[in-house]
Amino acid sequence: MQKFLNIRHISTALALTVLFFLAFFGGIYIGYNNRPEVEKVLTLAGKETAVETKADFSPFWKVWNTINEKYPRAAEVTDQNRVYGAISGLVDSLDDPYSVFFNPEDAKAFEEEIAGNFTGIGMEVGIKDKVLTVIAPLKDTPAYRANIKPGDKILKIDDTVTSGLSIDKAIKLIRGEKGTPVVLTIFREGVSEPIEVKIIRDTINIPTLDTELLPNGIFVIKLYSFSANSPSLFRDAVKKFAESGSDKLILDLRGNPGGYLEAAVDITSWFLPRGKVVVTEDYGDKRKQEIFRSRGYDIFTDKLKFAILIDGGSASASEIVAGALQDHGIAKLVGAKSYGKGSVQEAVKITGDTLLKITVAKWLTPNGNSISEKGLDPDFIVEITKKDIDNRKDPQMDKAIEILLK
Repeated sequence: MQKFLNIRHISTALALTVLFFLAFFGGIYIGYNNRPEVEKVLTLAGKETAVETKADFSPFWKVWNTINEKYPRAAEVTDQNRVYGAISGLVDSLDDPYSVFFNPEDAKAFEEEIAGNFTGIGMEVGIKDKVLTVIAPLKDTPAYRANIKPGDKILKIDDTVTSGLSIDKAIKLIRGEKGTPVVLTIFREGVSEPIEVKIIRDTINIPTLDTELLPNGIFVIKLYSFSANSPSLFRDAVKKFAESGSDKLILDLRGNPGGYLEAAVDITSWFLPRGKVVVTEDYGDKRKQEIFRSRGYDIFTDKLKFAILIDGGSASASEIVAGALQDHGIAKLVGAKSYGKGSVQEAVKITGDTLLKITVAKWLTPNGNSISEKGLDPDFIVEITKKDIDNRKDPQMDKAIEILLK
């Protein structure tokens, strides 16, 4: 009987011991799984650069760890690429189509574009009324030859619907290797059904300007982009104008999507006295405004008769030049309302091979008008109809000529 009692006591002790260990390790397990999600990440580099914030980051880390635990192909996505994706989402939260994060591959493509050395179809795009829209095709590029027009709304790129697509993701889809095709599905004002346009990609050489002396004595400068070399080319064009003996000038900025701010200031300086305001960068509450002023080349007399042609494809630097010369009463604007791309982006190196292009300010004309909010209204509004295009007529140029010959 005593032996039986001892066995019973031993069994009870063993059971209590097992229960104790179950409770102990169960508590450890529960505590381990209930620890903050960030602690489940074994290593976390770069935390020394963290900022102070009241934001709750636990949902981010819970998603991170849930991906590891449940997503079947989680191992195929590197941790670093997840970070890049998270940064892109952070930038997207700004709801600004011109602010974007470039991962190493995209950063390389962006830097090639700035250098003017890339393949694609040769057009500038933007977001207008939340729709991917053509600002302008560049002259003598595949997009130009395919009859892409400013204002065309791009509904699809190949099989990808563009709704909700960022500008830079759209550009990445449009670009590709030389000789390969891309199909754009576009909606064009005045055409009832969407149009499918197949375009073969090519190396894009960004054009700059052409000049022409018309039989009626009017000198025309057609400026296609504000590239790094456009100030020197414009100087040569101005020299030709002066040598022609004409006092009548048309600057054609239609379809010019812009470019370098420095080029815009330099070109405007040919027509304004030194110190006159060309454009103001408004940084909001962050810091005071920065004013860019004329360098005062100003070689023309008050007798200059000057008209500038603009349309929905005139954007950015084009709007700076046209807006400054309109506000100062130097030139009359003829054509259609400009695009309205008046924000300033700065490229910030995040790491050695990644970039953040972020909006830092908006541009104001000398009279304080926001280019991005309103665009520019011509002094003489002249629309070009489909009939005009079919008959190869240019009523905007005709109106500018009429004004200068009065």
